[in-house]
Amino acid sequence: LGSPPGYIGHDEGGQLTEQVRRRPYSVVLLDEIEKAHPDVWNTFLQILDEGRVTDSKGRKVNFKNTVIIMTSNIGSDTILEADHRGHLGFSDSDVHEEDSVRSKILELLKDQMKPEFLNRLDEVIVFGSLNETEITQIAQIQLDRVAIRLAEQHIGLSVSNIARELIAKKGYDPSFGARPLKRVIQHEILDPLAMMIIDGRLESGDQAKVDAKNSELTIKISKKTNVH
Repeated sequence: LGSPPGYIGHDEGGQLTEQVRRRPYSVVLLDEIEKAHPDVWNTFLQILDEGRVTDSKGRKVNFKNTVIIMTSNIGSDTILEADHRGHLGFSDSDVHEEDSVRSKILELLKDQMKPEFLNRLDEVIVFGSLNETEITQIAQIQLDRVAIRLAEQHIGLSVSNIARELIAKKGYDPSFGARPLKRVIQHEILDPLAMMIIDGRLESGDQAKVDAKNSELTIKISKKTNVH
C-alpha cells in the first residue's frame, strides 16, 4: 500500500496499489497465501469486501476489474493420498472420491482461514497431483525453451523421444510437482551444454542431440560442415 509519510519509498507508492492503479485490468497472484502476515489477510479482506483500498497517499485504488488468484498448499497431503489410492477421474467412484477430497480440503481451509475471508472468495479450485503424462508435456515445454536459447547462439538442439521420457521419469515426483524436473534439465542438460560451450566443443552452427542409453542421458555434438 506504500510507506507512511517520512519513510523511504513514500513517493513511490505501494507495490500492489500503484500497479493496480495504473493497470486496473490486472491479474494478482498470491503464492502460498497461508504463509501471509495477518496484515495481508486484513488488507485483502477489505479488497474482497469493498473492491477498493486506500493507499499511503490517501488515494482510493479500485480492484473491481482485477482478478486475484491465491494458491495454497493446504490439503496437499489429502490430495496426495487420494492419488496414491488411484488417480481422480470421471467414473462414479472417482467423482465420489473427488467430492470427498474437496470436502476435507474445505474443512482444512476453515481451520486456517477466517470464515469471513472464505465467504468472499468466488471459487475454490482443487487441483490433483501432476501425473507422468503431464510431466512429459511440461518437460517438452522446458526443452523447447532451452532450444530457443541455444538457437539465439545459432546452436541446434534435438531431443529423442526416449530421452524426453527419461527426463520426465527422473523429474517425476507427485509430492513436489514439476520442481524436480527443472533440476534434472538443469543438471543433466543445461550444465553439460554450458561446459561444452565454454571449452569450445559446442560452437555456433553445431547441432546437439540428446539421447538416452542405459537409463542415462547422453549428448552428442554434430559439428557444422564447412562448404568451400
